[in-house]
Parts: sequence; C-alpha cells; structure tokens
Amino acid sequence: MTSRMSNHSPVGEVHFTISQVAKMINVSASTLRLWEQRGLARPHRTESGYRVYLPEDVEQLKVIHQLRVDKNLNPDAIKHLMGPAEPVKELRSAAGKASLSISVRLRKLRLQRGLTLADAAQRAGLSPSFLSCVERGQANASVASLQKLSLLYDTNVLAFFGKAKKARKLVRPAQRKRISNEPGIMIELLAEGETAMEPHLFHVAPGASSGGSYHHEGEEYIYVISGSCEFWLDEVEHYGLQPGDSLYFSSHQTHRWSNVSDQEAVLLWVNTPPTF
Repeated sequence: MTSRMSNHSPVGEVHFTISQVAKMINVSASTLRLWEQRGLARPHRTESGYRVYLPEDVEQLKVIHQLRVDKNLNPDAIKHLMGPAEPVKELRSAAGKASLSISVRLRKLRLQRGLTLADAAQRAGLSPSFLSCVERGQANASVASLQKLSLLYDTNVLAFFGKAKKARKLVRPAQRKRISNEPGIMIELLAEGETAMEPHLFHVAPGASSGGSYHHEGEEYIYVISGSCEFWLDEVEHYGLQPGDSLYFSSHQTHRWSNVSDQEAVLLWVNTPPTF
C-alpha cells in the first residue's frame, strides 16, 4: 500500500489494510468494522480516507479476538474490560497475557533508539525484510537472531519476553518460567532474579537449531541430560554431544548448534554473566 498517511499516524510506518488485517487475525472485514463502531478499535486513515492499521493496532485486535474466542465475551463486555481503544496500549493483560509480544518489544526498542529498519538490520547482521517480518509478528526470530538484537539494543534476550520475576532461592519445576519464540525450541528458567549465573534447561526438538552463529561476552557450560546435539565453535571446532557429555567454552567464540537426531535433546545450559 502506498497511500500517504494522515496526521493521525506517523509517515513511513509499516501499516496494513483492513483486508490484510482480517486475514492475519482470521476474522471478516465486517467484523473489524463492527469492532470499530463499538469503540474497540481505532484504525488510522490515509489522506484518501482508507483505514490502515499499525502493528500495535493489530496486536490490540488479536487480544480482542482472543477474548471473543477464549472467554466468549461480546463486544460490549470486551469494551468494559479493556476500556476505549487506544493505540499502543498494553492490552495483553486483559487476555491473561502478562507482557507484550516480542515483535512489539523489538519494534519499541528500535524506535526508542531512533533507528530505521535498515539501520537496525545492518548493525545486527540481519536483512531488513526479515527484521520487518519479525517486528510485524510474521516471522520467528531464532536464538541467534535474538542474541544479535540483544547486543544491538544493549540488553539481554530475556528482556524481550517481559520483566524478570523477583528473586527466589528455591524454584520448583511447576514454578519455572518457560519461554519459546519458535517451534522446536523451549527454554525453562532455573533461577529467578538478578544472578551471576544464568541456568536454563533447553529442550531442542529434532531438526531444530540456533538458526546461525552468534557470540557475546562471558562463558558458558552445557551438560547433555538426554538426546544429542551438535556444536560448532568459530566454524572450526566441532563437537557431537551425547548424554552425560559437557562442554565449556568462551562465549566470545562464535557458536551455533543443532539437533540432527530424531529425538528431543534436553540440555542444562549455564551462562555467566547473564547474557541470555
């Protein structure tokens, strides 16, 4: 879409038509118009009067749809629960979500630093088209991509998933925070709060991988609990890890990994200082 935006929306923002949004959320365009009439949505307008939606608007509409499907709430009940539609409003909590999606957080971090998509992508070593898709929620960022973006934005990967919980000495299995941004990779946090070490359990499905090489400060230790995993350091050292094997290396070495077996790999993974 090439229409110029009105003063209600910043010029040059990534935006979508009503038909594109309807397809993304799996509702009809008439449903989106109804939500707008009921005050649940407030799309922007081009100078020609066409509706357009920013990524934040789409996030808001996803929450509305989730409340309709999961909670069986009608539009009036949703409006009462959430209040009037407001762009960039953090509505995930209304649908039982404690934080914004990674896509919205990444976009917010980029804009706070005054970076264009092209600038951010170049500095992180990613393609602008891929970063654009990630920020729009149309592509999953791999572990390697998230690590590169965390270096660019001077933060850590966990910050993309929301605020850290308060520290606790004992963390039982049922209390572990579980994070995942792509199919085949699930990470359990084994400690909470600000710690000198960062222990995780990585669950890596068959065929899943880091999605490329990455590096950062510190050191890391890996112990294979079950399954197997392949590791490459600086594209020179190659290690095939089996249950009971452990690997310790400097995080300054570029590293990538993958599960080339037909069974899930479970890894105890410790970083110090916390960089994940």
